[in-house]
Amino acid sequence: MSRIVKETENTLKKILLDAVNSAVANGELPEVEAPDFKIEVPANRANGDFSSNIAMAGARAYKKAPAAIAQSIVNNISLDGTLFERVEIAGPGFLNFYLSQKYYSEILKDIIACGDDYGKSNYGEGKKVLVEFVSANPTGPMHIGNARGGAIGDCLASVLDWAGYNVSREFYINDAGNQIEKFATSLEVRYLQFFDNTIEMPEDAYQGADITEHAQNFIKEYGDAYVNASSADRRKALVDYALPKNIDGLERDLGRYRIKYDKWFRESTLHNDGSVQRVIDALKEKGVTYEQDGALWFRASEFGNDKDIVLVRANGIPTYIVPDIAYHYNKLVTRGFDTAIDVLGADHHGYVPRMKAALTALGLDASRLDIVIMQMVRLVRDGETIKLSKRSGKAITLNTLIDEVPLDAARFFFNLREPNSHFDFDLELAAKQSSENPVYYVQYAHARICSILKKAQEQGVSLGSIDDSELSLLSSDEEKEIIRHLSSLTGEIVNAAKAYDPARITHYVIELATLFHKFYNAHRVVSDDEKLTHARLYLCTAVKNTIGNILSMLKITAPQVM
Repeated sequence: MSRIVKETENTLKKILLDAVNSAVANGELPEVEAPDFKIEVPANRANGDFSSNIAMAGARAYKKAPAAIAQSIVNNISLDGTLFERVEIAGPGFLNFYLSQKYYSEILKDIIACGDDYGKSNYGEGKKVLVEFVSANPTGPMHIGNARGGAIGDCLASVLDWAGYNVSREFYINDAGNQIEKFATSLEVRYLQFFDNTIEMPEDAYQGADITEHAQNFIKEYGDAYVNASSADRRKALVDYALPKNIDGLERDLGRYRIKYDKWFRESTLHNDGSVQRVIDALKEKGVTYEQDGALWFRASEFGNDKDIVLVRANGIPTYIVPDIAYHYNKLVTRGFDTAIDVLGADHHGYVPRMKAALTALGLDASRLDIVIMQMVRLVRDGETIKLSKRSGKAITLNTLIDEVPLDAARFFFNLREPNSHFDFDLELAAKQSSENPVYYVQYAHARICSILKKAQEQGVSLGSIDDSELSLLSSDEEKEIIRHLSSLTGEIVNAAKAYDPARITHYVIELATLFHKFYNAHRVVSDDEKLTHARLYLCTAVKNTIGNILSMLKITAPQVM
């Protein structure tokens, strides 16, 4: 919420407590401890701008009917010098408060004064938060799920930043383990096939065209030099050649998607610096492991997981969970982040309790790890779902997506639903320049206001300072509705940060655009009434600035002309 909203809520709380104290002093209420009560914004504005349940909350303590308590409070209430103009008793004893016109004026002045910072708060108190997202295996191009994860993770990080957290973005590079072994096999077979076409590619290998392209380029540089080399040397050479190119490609493609990470963290560093082995040793020392069938197991079932898990296979090789435990330990202990947030696909539901069990066993507060589960996305064209297959190489990649639809639409669309909901991405709608397209609809509102302000300036209308007498003219329902919505931005950002749901912000800005278009269709901005014109231009500026701030936060352009 804006500074004015927060101050107004605090003022209302003081008004109520002062009224209760006065009622106690003159004997209308017994002298007992004031009850805990709520101050809320009613869904129906006919019930006031703010409402309190203090009378119902105090029924037991005061041993009176809520309606009688409410009347005693009203008898002793003073609204002098506040932004409230009246209070009414409703229903069984609700107290409904109605704001004066000055409140709406103060909201607009606060928005204009805050400028590019309007919407920001210190709610997060500077706590260190690491958001890890996408983290696609560097064995091929990013697919459509990575595109959604990128938009959600990046916008979530922005929301947390605006809510006052100290946020870092991170990509975890799985440059070790089974995926790299499969990558090596795929490269090796494609390389050898150029010299012996009878060699067959294993069914579970990567079949994509990118693997063939790497093999061809490797041959251009090294020819047949590795045909007769040992498989180990050949595989290492191929991976050392192809993997850096893939990682560079990930960074380039994500940069094109307007995502810039603070750190690219390599899994291999955890193996090389001994972190993986230290996790194994630490769990052993805690007495939470045992050996069975030659493997080392972690008693995860004692820490909330549904079953125990293997840490080290009988062949002595750690399972993938061990470097992942080491990685999260690194986040929360070595680097000291207060909270680690992972944005993961829907197939990671079972991963969450395993990781939290391991962190608990190591003596950490597992609630410091939060997982945002993201459901799959379906691409739709002409009402038909586009079939995807990463293994066959026919997947729609992040790059092909943003070649087909505007980048602004891609980022906005992927944040239209909360992460844990399924989402159909309509390719035709995303490319459409009409009010049916939500991002176009929002951008058009911004561009329309820029046009209004420009024309006003060309007509010699001043857009400078304004006084309360002019702002008091903004009294229509449409104008008040916009200002109330504008006032809730900071609170909505905080709520989005709490829920890890940046979709709340896209919904907010769509509603703001809707309210502006509704206002514009009902009222002339520039008219013969100079003071009213000045006030409405001021309102338009506040709406433009707020839309601009939100689009900037989401890394979406705010055009001045469309």
